[in-house]
Amino acid sequence: MSSYLTLASRHDLTAEIEVKRSRFLAVVRRVDDEGAARALVAELRKQHHDARHHCSAFVLGPTPSIERSNDDGEPAGTAGSPMLDVLRGRELSDVAAVVVRWFGGTLLGAGGLVRAYGDAVAAAVDGARLVRRTELSLFDLAVSHADAGKVEADLRAHGVAVRGVDYLDRAVLHLAGSLSELDAQVAEITSGTGRLVPAGTTWVDLEASAG
Repeated sequence: MSSYLTLASRHDLTAEIEVKRSRFLAVVRRVDDEGAARALVAELRKQHHDARHHCSAFVLGPTPSIERSNDDGEPAGTAGSPMLDVLRGRELSDVAAVVVRWFGGTLLGAGGLVRAYGDAVAAAVDGARLVRRTELSLFDLAVSHADAGKVEADLRAHGVAVRGVDYLDRAVLHLAGSLSELDAQVAEITSGTGRLVPAGTTWVDLEASAG
């Protein structure tokens, strides 16, 4: 079973810090794909066109399968990389971060930039509510119409995720979970007559600890 941490909210997380009169505005957003991550960069570049830099980092997928960062004119490795390090350190995925910088007139040096960009992203995600995005197996369970209500109620009472019921020639309950757990529960509830039929997989958000 695959799983990874991501942000619970689809609303932007923001934080602003100031270092030697340079302003750093961090915006962190949950995203579904690379297009959405790049759209956040474009959105903030348009919204804050007066800023000198719009640096970015994003992580996508359960492996994660995609990691990208961009220094947007800052010295190589001083902006996007430390931003990406924060996302990695929090073990987050499906998340994009952009830090908008207004130059304050004082050079910060490589170390100062690394700290500022990393601190801005960390401030934005500190205390964020997280969820564990988990891949669950899907199964169909066919029962008689007469038994459907009781079987569904018993399954829910056992904590089984019942995603819906279709009433055809028999009632078909759509379940999500691990085969080993569901198999035992279904056998108990149906006195061994129920048969689980695999129906693919799905990703769901489950509660996780705060970040």
